[in-house]
Amino acid sequence: MSLRPLEPRQFGAADPSPFENELADVIEEAFTRGAHELPALVAALNASRVRPPDGGAWTEEKFTSLVAELGR
Repeated sequence: MSLRPLEPRQFGAADPSPFENELADVIEEAFTRGAHELPALVAALNASRVRPPDGGAWTEEKFTSLVAELGR
């Protein structure tokens, strides 16, 4: 699955939370380093200090579910 870069303020009307800002920073850095496929992005997230809301490891399912939730 190829991921396309997000446009700033693409989703949501409210200002992003601190968690969302940190997540966006990690995603942006991962894209910059060539992580354009979901498995590489999940690996970059797991190598970061940003954890999913449940505190565990990132999985493809957790990431896609969270992004879908944040996009509502």
